[in-house]
Amino acid sequence: MAKPGFRLALFATLLALIVVLLGAYTRLTHAGLGCPDWPGCYGFISVPQSEAQLAHAELHFPDTPVEAEKGWSEMVHRYFAGTLGVLIVLLAARAWSHRRDPGQPVKLPLFLLAVVFAQAAFGMWTVTLKLWPQVVTGHLLGGFATLSLLFLLTLRLSGVLPALIVPRRLQYWATAGLVLVIAQIALGGWVSSNYAAVACIDLPTCHGQWWPAADFANGFHLTQHIGPNYLGGQLDSDARTAIHLTHRVGAVLVTLVLLGLAWQLRVVGMTRLAGLLLIALAAQISLGLSNVYFHLPLPVAVAHNAGGAALLLTLVLVNYHARTSLVRVRHQLPFGWRFLPRKPVSGLTTLKGEMPWRP
Repeated sequence: MAKPGFRLALFATLLALIVVLLGAYTRLTHAGLGCPDWPGCYGFISVPQSEAQLAHAELHFPDTPVEAEKGWSEMVHRYFAGTLGVLIVLLAARAWSHRRDPGQPVKLPLFLLAVVFAQAAFGMWTVTLKLWPQVVTGHLLGGFATLSLLFLLTLRLSGVLPALIVPRRLQYWATAGLVLVIAQIALGGWVSSNYAAVACIDLPTCHGQWWPAADFANGFHLTQHIGPNYLGGQLDSDARTAIHLTHRVGAVLVTLVLLGLAWQLRVVGMTRLAGLLLIALAAQISLGLSNVYFHLPLPVAVAHNAGGAALLLTLVLVNYHARTSLVRVRHQLPFGWRFLPRKPVSGLTTLKGEMPWRP
């Protein structure tokens, strides 16, 4: 049976997914600086439209003329993100007010509140630092983290029980899969923020070679200067090629590990989870290949972000089942009996959910 707050957490999770996709659309349409200030747009709560507003924008932001389409892309993303922030505040407030209720998660909603404040800061820095790749990638990771944590909170409030017995090796595979998917998402963010998605436009080679000239030192130079406008990227072709190649190699590694995880899930009888994982993996691989083959069409590129989110949430679900186990708990025996040799205990036992991630 679902616990109080489940529907709110589920709605927030769905909204977080929309925010992630809106952010991807904004980034892919080069609208990240559609509004050169924050949190408003040219000093207004929406994109300037009237003659007076346009004159004000031109006077105060002479270097960034108003482009209504890009401005609305950015502002719609901010409106949805702000609404999500309000929902997370409500979830945290509700968790704190019911903190004494049995089974009520408290630490996770409060941590989510901290994450959303950090996300707001990264959103501001994305604009004020002119799409500095480090901040853009961090902002993307923060969005995926918010989505994942909300999904985890939804699972905890859903009342869905995990498997009774889970081998430890499955936990290792599940953890490895989750870590690698997060790393691959970070690489994808680095590819996007440095505009390296079309650095290689052929498959399976790159520039007609299996290993072309690539500048990894500059491609992964994490202390790029603050100040230049990074819209369109500042790296040369070899540096972008290095980033793209690394993302490809990461995709191969993630695929191998997730195939192993799917096999482990099948071995322990979690065939539905294994099937879900394989579907998410196949869809993401197909979208990634399509991005290269069709030269990054906008719908496919946005869908690739959605596929990454789906794969990440699948790994969160797998880890939830792998690390949230049910154990049998015997009733406490009288003190004197503790000195006797251990024997099988007949009588009543109860099932207790052991939740390592819970407060």
